[in-house]
Amino acid sequence: MRCFFHLVSNHDEIIDNAGIEVQDLESAKAQAQTAIEELRAEIGTEAHDWSGWRLEIVCPLGTLLHSVQLTQSIH
Repeated sequence: MRCFFHLVSNHDEIIDNAGIEVQDLESAKAQAQTAIEELRAEIGTEAHDWSGWRLEIVCPLGTLLHSVQLTQSIH
């Protein structure tokens, strides 16, 4: 199944137009966690800049499958 990983806040969106193929939702969650860990390594101490942001996993039809608050995962 193809999943898309959007970064979303109340004021902005960074849309994933490519998505990736995953086995199932659990695989998508694992990919999301990997992406968040990479983001954490990249932004380091600037994690507060992501307050209010979340990573949303959606299907090709746009249905929300899972959401992770970035500040919960980064801290």
